[in-house]
Amino acid sequence: MGKPVVAIVGRPNVGKSTLFNKLAGKRIAIVEDTPGVTRDRIYAEAEWLRHNFTIIDTGGIEPENEDIIMVQMRRQANIAIETADVIVFIVDGKAGLHPSDYEVAQMLRKSGKPITLVVNKIDRRELEDNAYEFYNLGIGNPVTISATQALGLGDMLDEVVAHFDELGSSEEDEEYIKIAMVGKPNVGKSSLINKLLGENRNIVSNIPGTTRDAIDSKLETDEGKFILIDTAGLRRKSKIKEEIERYSVIRTLTAIERADVCILILDATEELSDQDEKIIGYAHELNKAIVVIVNKWDLIEKDDKTMNDYKARIGRGLSFMPYANYLFISALTGQRVNKVLNVAKECYNNYTKRIATGVLNDVVSKAVLMNEPPVVALRRLKIYYVTQVDIKPPTFIFFVNDPALLHFSYERYLENKLRESFDFKGTGIKTIFRKRKED
Repeated sequence: MGKPVVAIVGRPNVGKSTLFNKLAGKRIAIVEDTPGVTRDRIYAEAEWLRHNFTIIDTGGIEPENEDIIMVQMRRQANIAIETADVIVFIVDGKAGLHPSDYEVAQMLRKSGKPITLVVNKIDRRELEDNAYEFYNLGIGNPVTISATQALGLGDMLDEVVAHFDELGSSEEDEEYIKIAMVGKPNVGKSSLINKLLGENRNIVSNIPGTTRDAIDSKLETDEGKFILIDTAGLRRKSKIKEEIERYSVIRTLTAIERADVCILILDATEELSDQDEKIIGYAHELNKAIVVIVNKWDLIEKDDKTMNDYKARIGRGLSFMPYANYLFISALTGQRVNKVLNVAKECYNNYTKRIATGVLNDVVSKAVLMNEPPVVALRRLKIYYVTQVDIKPPTFIFFVNDPALLHFSYERYLENKLRESFDFKGTGIKTIFRKRKED
């Protein structure tokens, strides 16, 4: 699975944003005593006990309040609950149990999501008994904290991450190659999936943003077993006006994280945009297997040079990932759609490729003989030994005399040699340089 999403929900002014800021490690949300200050959700990355996860701050939920701002906040919080894998339900230990807490608890129970009940503002020992009345909510044992003083956060996070094991993919899903279709709105992601499935499984329209969430479709073919993940298109932040789309951003990034192969879909009638680069750049940073598909190729007037010229043009914008595979298709007419899964499978095979240690060291030794590392501060990098330690992506550890002597250009040279020798086309690879004593 991808990175879990944890939503912090509760009534207004119970300390959600203060807790969010503590977990995020920096002040992101506005913290003020006025109820309703956080009118939008904000998300950030957090870590606890080697678990990385995304946290979402939400506006307060007032179930019976029909004020227009409160209605909007309630709607946004509902979206956060739907988006989240785990919910932190925070209540006010000083103010005590409130009728609205019962309403929120009922809403959360209906979601079926794992819930951690947190009693906030317990900043003195004599206040700890205040937590007992929250057992009446019927959603488990309350954990007492003080978000402002960072008290009890460790116990709370232990409860939260304990739910993550329940979210793991089934063994059956592990047999499938997970492919995330990403790109801007209206480039044909859903159309391509429908063509691959042979049925209209996902809604297709020419209104950008139709796909609000990541949708999984299972498919079995002669090439193998696949899970196709359709995602909402990512826009520039300045264009994210609907609150729903902010959650689509989180879900798209999560889809990329849990995918094996990421397919960036471009519109042949448009130029490569900064947003395209950012979308696939995130997959590149995670060293995913990557395919760039140019859709709507049927709309382009062509000669024998058009495809190479177009590829060279977008390749300049995507120069940070020269290993990517390219494919030109038309989801509408079906042109080359039959090659999509085959190319994705080839990339996946390279993403999971293992190299024998002896062969690997032979290749690296020859590469060093052909081009020695540069001298840095009168010293030269020495490579003693190389081994592959993982796949998804292929990960190599180089044991050296001093990693500080490694120049980035020489690291790129070694990576290119690995790619030339072992055909890692279509996948990122990871290299780690670790110090080892010369003896």
